[in-house]
Order: sequence, then C-alpha cells, then structure tokens
Amino acid sequence: MAEERKHTTLSGYELKRVYTEDDIKGEDLKAQLGEPGHYPYTRGIREEMYRDGRLWTMGQYAGFASAEEANKRFRYIIEQGGTGFSVALDLPTQMGYDSDDPMSEGEVGKVGVAIDSLADIEALFNGIPFEKVRQIRTTANANSIIMLAFYVAFAKKNNIDPNTIGFFLQNDILKEYMCRGTYIFPPEAGVKLSVDVLEYCGKHLPHWTPIAVSGYHIRDAGATAAMELAFTLADMIEYYDAAVKRGVDIVAATANSYFFLGAQLDFLEEVAKYRAARRLYARIMKERYHVTEEEPQRLKIFAFTSGSALTAEQPINNIVRVAIQTMAAAAGGIQTFHASSYDEAISLPTQQAVTVSLRTQQIVGYESGLTETVDPLGGSYAVEALTNAIEKEVLELLDTIEKKGGAMKCIEEGFQQKMLADNAYKYQKSVDNKERIVVGVNEFKDGKPIEPAQFTVPEDVAIKQTARINKLKAERDNERVKRALAAVEKAARNDENLGDYMIEAVSAYATLGEICGVLKGVYGKYTPLKIY
Repeated sequence: MAEERKHTTLSGYELKRVYTEDDIKGEDLKAQLGEPGHYPYTRGIREEMYRDGRLWTMGQYAGFASAEEANKRFRYIIEQGGTGFSVALDLPTQMGYDSDDPMSEGEVGKVGVAIDSLADIEALFNGIPFEKVRQIRTTANANSIIMLAFYVAFAKKNNIDPNTIGFFLQNDILKEYMCRGTYIFPPEAGVKLSVDVLEYCGKHLPHWTPIAVSGYHIRDAGATAAMELAFTLADMIEYYDAAVKRGVDIVAATANSYFFLGAQLDFLEEVAKYRAARRLYARIMKERYHVTEEEPQRLKIFAFTSGSALTAEQPINNIVRVAIQTMAAAAGGIQTFHASSYDEAISLPTQQAVTVSLRTQQIVGYESGLTETVDPLGGSYAVEALTNAIEKEVLELLDTIEKKGGAMKCIEEGFQQKMLADNAYKYQKSVDNKERIVVGVNEFKDGKPIEPAQFTVPEDVAIKQTARINKLKAERDNERVKRALAAVEKAARNDENLGDYMIEAVSAYATLGEICGVLKGVYGKYTPLKIY
C-alpha cells in the first residue's frame, strides 16, 4: 500500500484539508490582531499600509569590483525607479582587511565592492541623487562602527547633514558567529561594538537605522520559519539588554530598528511569519523593555528573497519563484524589499536580470491589487492558524535559549548552529528522495548543462585598489592618522563608545585594515567553534 502523501509547509507544519473557525476558536482574535497601525501590529505597522501610495522601499542589493563600477550600477537602479539600494561589500572589507593585504588575494571586489578608505566611499557615492533615495543599506557587521564613520565623514565633507540620508546599517554580529562567518573579534567585543552603533545613532543620528537584526541568513542556513524568528529575537534581546545595561535610551536607540528576514517560497507560511514577527516584537518591547511609545513597538521588516530557493538549473524559472516570494512579502506587510535576480545562483546578476527583479516588485506593487487592502489574508482561518502555530513555537524556542543563558551563550556552545545544520540536512534529504519537488532539480529536468556565468568581475580590481591605497598613504597626513589610530586604541581599551574616534580616523584617511588591526590588538580575533 502506497504511503499517504504528507501535506506540510516548508517548515514542517501539517496542513489540514480545510481550515474552519474551529481552528482559531478560543483565541482572543481582537487582542491578537488589533487594528492595522496599532498594538500588537499583527495586521501591519501603519493604518493605511500601502493604500496611500507609499509602497515598500524597492532597494536592490548591488555592488561589485571597484567603487566606480558599483556607482554605475547604483545610478542605473535609481534611473529605473529603485527607491533604495544595498551596498554589497566584498569579503576582505567585511573581514577587516585592506585590498592589498595577502589575506585578500583572490577575493577583492568579487562578492561586493572593495572599500578600503574614505576615498572609496567618495567614489561610491559620486553623483548619487540622495534626494531620490529613501534608503541606503550596507552589509557591514563586524565593521559596522567603521562604516558608520565612513558615511558620517563623507556627508560632513560634502556639507550634507548625515541625518538627511537614510543610511541603514546591518550591524548584527551574532548571526555571523551562528551561520554567515564574517566575524573579526570575539562575541563579547562584537556585541560591544554593535551597541556602540545603537547608542551613537540614538544620540546623534536618529533617522538612521542602527541595526537590522537578521534572520535571513539564519533561514538560508537551514532554519525553519520559527527558528528564523526565535534566533533573531534572541539576538535582538542580547543587543537590547546590553544597551539597557549600559544606560542607553532604548527608545531613542531602537525607534528605527529593523528585522532583516527571508522571503521563502511557502506562500501562506511566509505571510504568517511576518505577522507573527510583528506581534512577538511588540510584546517583547512592551513587556520586557516597558516601552509604551508606539513607534519603537512597531517592527519594521526588510525582506529579501531567499537565495537558497533559486536554482542554477533552468535559471529562468527563478523569475517565477521570486514573484511568489515578492507576493508573500507584500501580503505580509513588509517595509523594505529586495527581489533577487534570476541568475544569482550562477553569478553576480547581469543588468538585465537586475531590471527584471526590480520590475517584479513594481508589477506586484502597482498591478496585482495586493496593495489595495491592508493585511489582505488577515482573517483567513489557515493564515491565522499558521500565525498562531509559528508564534507558539517561537516562544518555546526563546524560553529554551533564555534558560540556557541567552543568545551569545548558546552560540558559544553551538546550540543554534547544530539546529541549523540538522535541519538543513533534513531538508536536503527531502529533496534528494523527492519528498519535496524542486522543478528542474529533482523533477521536470531538461538535461541541459548549467549555464556559464554571464557576468564576471574585471581581473584588475585588486591591482587598481592597491594602487589607490599606495597613493592615499603617500598623500595623506600620516601624523594625523597615527594620532587618530592611537586615540581609537585608547578608547577601545577604556571601553568607550568608539563613534567619534572612528569618524576622526576615517576623516584622516586611515584605512579600514589599519583600524581593524588596532582593534584586533585590543580585542583579539575570534576562533570559530567546531560543532561536529
């Protein structure tokens, strides 16, 4: 007798044949849902959401090779109607190495733009019409305090009030130890630097986003929807608790914070996930941090289509996958979105692919009708039941993490890493044995070889970056650099907020590698944990 087919979501929630009011009976729906724009924000953080014509920020992730090359792509995105962009940083930049460091060999400009000094930032933003850009994001985490300094120094040098530019710092180091890997310093120092950014922005840069606590990478590393939210919320609690302990004004520091979440392919589950995330965040802010103001209770979500859902086989099919993910995010009420390009499983995206991904957002936003009503799937028995199920599991996981000593302690013991690895293996097995169909990969295959990369980074990027660094060091005031780096070191040893010291250092044209070298001398370097 054939085994009965299982009906489950991507995260393993069993789906009933049909949902009725019995599936949400006993729930206080009025308290759980509230009204759009009001606590607990399940239905959205604004009363009108997209109805007033203000859609989510359509910001594409871009950046490669040199600052000049990346600048061309950013300007193209804006010309095509993009309202923001993400600055992708190459691995040496994210890991605190200059382009001329031997550790950078083979990686300069490959997965993002190389940023060695303020000179690169000046080239990166040359001619960018900031008045047309709602948000400029960056992948800075271990070096987020340095990127903050680069942006402030650039603005001041160009007589721009930095608060008039919507800079958005990822600044989430804990998930780097958990799954992404671009760490520099040990966790305690990493969290300290992240809180420096929270504190500095709360005092001086209230319109910036000082942190985007990230579940996206956690999800792509193998998490279920509940793990994604639980681990993200646990990381958030680690940062916010550290800020409160320092005496930081938590309202000022977090009023413009974001969560950076994945947009997977399971449509109903993803809609439910975003709704549950808002409800959980609002309750934690109110009950744990005693925040009564509405704005810091409202969780703003930056969603990014899941790269793990894209296939190198039959890549044109990824256009459909990204469209589904985009619709789920729109129905889930997100504030900022990146739609991946269909060729990203093969290479950096071509200009045509970037345009298609932006047009996907625009078609969903302006043609689908999803934006004409607030929380369009709210009240659906299936969606409400899934929202409740995700919330319940998240709370159970959070309780476990709390009892184990919090997110950082659990990361140091490998708790989250093991869960991610185990679930990733479980998912891959389900694909390998065809329990879960992936079109073009394990079913409906065409037998064609995977297409070669259509876009490659120029080979001379590292040579040009090294020449720029040499010229910079020959022309700058090296005595000023020396004084600035000494001040950074002293402040780090005294456990001060490093914001102002970093701004002076980068304004003197100290390089990112020089600054990180000083900090390594104070904090040391992180050695990754072996979990298996």
